[in-house]
Amino acid sequence: MAFRVSAITLDLDDTLWPFAPIGARVEQVLDDWLRRHCPRTAERYPIPAMRRLREQVFAERPDLAHDFSQLRRLSLVRAMETAGDDPVHATTAFDVFYAERNRVEFYADSEPALARLAARVPVAALSNGNADLAVIGIDHHFAFQLGAREHGAAKPDAGLFHAACGRLGLEPMQVLHVGDDIELDVRGAQRAGLRSCWINREGARWPHPERPDLEFTTLAALADWLDAAHAMETNAA
Repeated sequence: MAFRVSAITLDLDDTLWPFAPIGARVEQVLDDWLRRHCPRTAERYPIPAMRRLREQVFAERPDLAHDFSQLRRLSLVRAMETAGDDPVHATTAFDVFYAERNRVEFYADSEPALARLAARVPVAALSNGNADLAVIGIDHHFAFQLGAREHGAAKPDAGLFHAACGRLGLEPMQVLHVGDDIELDVRGAQRAGLRSCWINREGARWPHPERPDLEFTTLAALADWLDAAHAMETNAA
């Protein structure tokens, strides 16, 4: 399918890098830190128990469903208070968690493809997560980063997509949203009136009647498509 793309909004976790290894590492790094600095918390809340406590806090605070960072802080405070450690340590514990959360391992194609996309059109990061592009070292590829926490609502809420389009100064149909999640990214973008691209690295089957505008197994393939589309526009001109 050929159509004009004036800008891209791009998901981060599981689109530029796999999140599962990060999730496993942050739990272990945080547990190691707690064993050294808050041993009563570590004893009462080993990794499985800490995970259950975090899920409990998340369930209790649906008003913060868009703010993973604050929910993580509240979980740490709760754990320390109930274990008998000073909750003042929660700030440092969160900093330890957050540093590890931003240590990502990109999919092999992602960084070169991102550079190619950003050379063609403005790219904005649009994520429900709490990754920091400056810490990761790729913020120079992005026009801006808009997260669910800053906006106050998470994908698939149409308002988040529309806010990004507003900052780009474009109508939704001029913007291509790219992501891995069928409901949050693709269906969310479709409902908000954006063009949609599904990065389907696992070869999953599309479950809905209305398909995305584009589907690729890698971000590099999207960059190839955008290069070809640009060449067609140039030749037509």
